[in-house]
Amino acid sequence: MTDSSAQQERNEHLGKAEGAVLRADDLTAGYLPGVDILNGCDLYCQPGELVAIIGPNGAGKSTLLKALFGLVRVSSGTVQLKGVEITNERADKLVSQGIGFVPQTNNVFPSLTIEENLEMGVFQAPKTFAKRFEFVCGLFPALSDRRKQRAGSLSGGERQMVAMGRALMMEPSVLLLDEPSAGLSPAMQDEVFVQTRRINRAGVSVVMVEQNARRCLQICDRGYVLDQGRNAYTATGQQLLDDPKVIELYLGTLAKA
Repeated sequence: MTDSSAQQERNEHLGKAEGAVLRADDLTAGYLPGVDILNGCDLYCQPGELVAIIGPNGAGKSTLLKALFGLVRVSSGTVQLKGVEITNERADKLVSQGIGFVPQTNNVFPSLTIEENLEMGVFQAPKTFAKRFEFVCGLFPALSDRRKQRAGSLSGGERQMVAMGRALMMEPSVLLLDEPSAGLSPAMQDEVFVQTRRINRAGVSVVMVEQNARRCLQICDRGYVLDQGRNAYTATGQQLLDDPKVIELYLGTLAKA
């Protein structure tokens, strides 16, 4: 792709980002000064969208989510939530402003019960617990039935339900999911994707990073392929699944099948 065509494509992408609930423009970010993982990354998520981020290991997928959530410092570029700039805002403030985040690991308090984990999710607004607990248990009925069980005794898939439920307790406009199916059995992986779509259909915009690229693209509205900290491809999930270059370079034989 020539520089002019790349710029034209980026301009078209920026035009489509108008009105997005969450957007990032030209992000440069990393964990150490002068060592950038993201190198001019763009992303947007419209209200009600489910957006996937896929790509090879080391492409910057999880770094992008953490930069959106204030956990990795952005050295240049901007992040906006509903048109308000939130670049490098503290994570606790972002939660109160409407962003939920579910990390890949250590995403529950194992010594606390399911109910106590969900209470932690709403500690900034404890009076809303009953209402939000009812909403979350409507999505994940098993949490209500086992509310007094310690999270440390749950399976990996069940813990993921608790982690997503806790992130939903503050009624976020957008939910960020980092590798939600990682380490789970194939059956539980599929359940996580079903649950993610259920959350999205309940009115929550979702941005998810996934290594199970084929399954993720099947459920998303749009997807981004990251490579070396930049947007390599972006299109609808189905278009990316059908793109020969994306299949060859990023999806491999699983997607071909």
